[in-house]
Amino acid sequence: MRSEVEIMLVPRWIAWNSSERRASRFREKYAINIIDTPGHVDFTIEVERALRVLDGAILVLCAVAGVQSQTTTVDRQMRRYNVPRISFINKMDRPGANPWRVINQIRTKLKIPAAALQVPIGVEDQLRGVVDLVRWKAIYNEGEKGTTIVESDEIPAEVIDLAKEKRRELIEQLAEVDDEIGELLIMDEDPTTAQLTCAIRRATVGLKFSPVFLGSAVKNTAVQPLLDGVCTYLPTPSEAIMTAHDISQPTSAPPVPLVAAAAAPLVALAFKLEEGRFGQLTYMRVYQGSMRKGQFIYHARTGKKVKVPRLVRMHSNEMEDIDEIGPGEICAIFGVECASGDTFTDGSTTFSMTSMYVPEPVVSLALKPLGQETPNFSRALNRFTKEDPTFRVHIDKDSKETIISGMGELHLDIYAERMRREYKVECVTGKPRVAFRETISQRADFHYTHKKQTGGAGQFARVIGYIEPMEKDEETGKDVAFENSVIGGNIPTNYIPGCEKGFYEALEKGSLSGNPISGCRLVLTDGAFHSVDSSELAFRLAIIGAFREAFAKAAPLILEPIMTVEVVAPSEFQSAVIGGINQRRGTIVDSEIREDEFTAIAEVALNDMFGYSSALRGVTQGKGEFSMEYKTHLPVMPQVQKELETSYKKTMPQSKK
Repeated sequence: MRSEVEIMLVPRWIAWNSSERRASRFREKYAINIIDTPGHVDFTIEVERALRVLDGAILVLCAVAGVQSQTTTVDRQMRRYNVPRISFINKMDRPGANPWRVINQIRTKLKIPAAALQVPIGVEDQLRGVVDLVRWKAIYNEGEKGTTIVESDEIPAEVIDLAKEKRRELIEQLAEVDDEIGELLIMDEDPTTAQLTCAIRRATVGLKFSPVFLGSAVKNTAVQPLLDGVCTYLPTPSEAIMTAHDISQPTSAPPVPLVAAAAAPLVALAFKLEEGRFGQLTYMRVYQGSMRKGQFIYHARTGKKVKVPRLVRMHSNEMEDIDEIGPGEICAIFGVECASGDTFTDGSTTFSMTSMYVPEPVVSLALKPLGQETPNFSRALNRFTKEDPTFRVHIDKDSKETIISGMGELHLDIYAERMRREYKVECVTGKPRVAFRETISQRADFHYTHKKQTGGAGQFARVIGYIEPMEKDEETGKDVAFENSVIGGNIPTNYIPGCEKGFYEALEKGSLSGNPISGCRLVLTDGAFHSVDSSELAFRLAIIGAFREAFAKAAPLILEPIMTVEVVAPSEFQSAVIGGINQRRGTIVDSEIREDEFTAIAEVALNDMFGYSSALRGVTQGKGEFSMEYKTHLPVMPQVQKELETSYKKTMPQSKK
């Protein structure tokens, strides 16, 4: 279930001329690209790719539920890409709506200064409109669908005191992040509408503040002022800071700033792929320069030259053919082979944009087609891996099964269903496999000699060193490392890359359960070589043998993914829900009770969460919902480790047991 919706927007304005722009903001012409993203955590890559290419965002919150766990995840993603946001508190017409509690949660839970720019006129089902605190006007939505906007200078008597209080609160919040408003507050002067508008825009674009709008989307109440806020407070493409890397320079070179100018060399990013009626549809954001139909563009990664056969602007599922697209705009093109996150240029530069952040998969399934395998099976898997970077496919070396990995059960179920519907391939899925990891808990030394004589030149390599636990590096995100501390040339430098390759190869499969190894550092301190028999291969095999020998002595552990689970259900089912979490070895970390429903936040091992969706529906009469996101990996229980080791040994060939 999705708890809230995140709607991302890229504003781009085209003013008729400067004198008209100064005369009235309502006479300006705006073009806005809107991307609505799924709220479910399994489809987090859709939010990542949207935020990567957009200049501003609207974070939509529920007036009753407020800031939920998925809101926190989306907030973290916005910060990753430095996206300014305005907040919209939706469902103001629902019983129990409390926008002031939600605004306080934005400040405390999301750690960003925020203040309401509006005060509701009427509450819950009596919601009629809002008071604009910046322009000091009452805005009403009238007509059958609320599309008739009526503005009045007269503020209703029942809300005027609240409006004055909230306007003062808005000025005080702005004074903390904006110097100009701070000086006016010290001088005890009231800012003008223009000063207030400029300050809100400065603070929002500078990622220091989030203006909060209120309304009800279903009744079309106060949605038009929100769109005015998008145009007024979110940045244009020319204001956004955009950089690219010059691939002809070393990776340590500083990034190159891009300019949103039509005359500049083309730089565009392909951020989403879709299989359309006419072949692959590639969505692109143009950062600088312009793209024309029939133009030749160059794939930055491969250097391949391709022609743009057709250029379209998307309106939901409708297409509008266009001849040219400018900087800051989003378009779609046909007939270009690429993957998500690839950069295209006009060939005059060697620029490449950074791709979006791709989280690691947490769930795996064994997948096999019913009956004889057809070419459509591999064609579908290739298509899905190109479209979705979080969807991974590999063949298990031991079982020879096709393993698909993704962000959750729903994520993988949808791809299995798409194979049946789009490619006519009926598939069966095996039991979901959790992404276990292995690690070490103490230091272990190794002194290993690899010697093989088969007639003629043999193989000889001796390696000495140790392995030790390693904490995750916050900057790089890496928790494995190879360090070369050999001095005196006991191992020639041309064999060191072979040693490093051997270490990373040994990490691919642990000896306890066959899962990848993390949290480990190998330090090579000494060794020996033979002038004839030593080779890079010999040292690679020596490191693999040494690592496996030392790994067994380093008190190895199996780690399992721990998920943060948020359950929302009616209050009468609280004891049943908490009992269900306890049965799954979950730890309750927070709970909140609101009128007729409660929220429980727990940390539960992913391995114990399979089938929870149907179990929760059963104990809550279908009224409960939950969301889940990855938190960390922690050691499994001793008996679980023993079971995993035993089952892994059964799958190994007799000679290796």
